[in-house]
Amino acid sequence: MATPTTRPWRARALAVVAAVLAALAVWLVADPLLGVELAAPTRPGSEELQSITPALVAGTSLVVALAAWGLLALLERFTARPRVIWTAIAVLVGLLSLAGPLSALASTTAANGLSLGLMHLAVAAALIPGLAGTAPAPARPAPAPSSG
Repeated sequence: MATPTTRPWRARALAVVAAVLAALAVWLVADPLLGVELAAPTRPGSEELQSITPALVAGTSLVVALAAWGLLALLERFTARPRVIWTAIAVLVGLLSLAGPLSALASTTAANGLSLGLMHLAVAAALIPGLAGTAPAPARPAPAPSSG
């Protein structure tokens, strides 16, 4: 992982690539290998389903990963504790993103909903530690000199 004294862009770029590849790996196992036809509602509450293609998986996970990187960069610039704040936001967004696959269960199969949920978790599992590890940790106060 990058240290605060080095430029973390390379490690962050690898985290972004890992997130995209993780999502594509879940798609590859679920759709062509296990035969789960991945689909999701076109909008909340809709019965109309959209097919989940590898291009959609790669594009969506790339946009999410780049947005996460951008948020981390902003927090580093404007806050004293970017790693802690970013990690809390990332975990919350990751949990909230599971609402999509859960809502898909109403109009699709359990295997489809589980596959979509695993795809979301795979992106989070690659992205959160990958990006958080590149952010500077909060400075620790120096120990008080002992009097003695």
